[in-house]
Amino acid sequence: MCYIKFVTFSVILFLSVINIFTASTSRPPIADDEINKALNDTRYLMRQIKCTLGEVRCDPVGKRLKSLAPLVLRGSCPQCTDQEMKQVQKVLAHVQQYYPKEWNKIIQTYGSG
Repeated sequence: MCYIKFVTFSVILFLSVINIFTASTSRPPIADDEINKALNDTRYLMRQIKCTLGEVRCDPVGKRLKSLAPLVLRGSCPQCTDQEMKQVQKVLAHVQQYYPKEWNKIIQTYGSG
């Protein structure tokens, strides 16, 4: 159960980061190519992961991600669309595969809540 909550949390955080780049008052759909671009930016991903873990100071994107943690950990994401959930699953799979040490730290940090 905690694992699923963490995965949801991670996806929402990532999508929030991408949404900030669109700078719109309404939340437009995020293109898959934008997700892929963010996933291929190692420096960007590591910065957000370290922010989430409290290892570095957070930028506005990271702050937004951390603020969503309680909502996601309760297992609720009423504002997420089906497309966003699919994109979140993709992001989580990427983090698990390419950043296993960081993934384990995230599970340890947020999985007990």
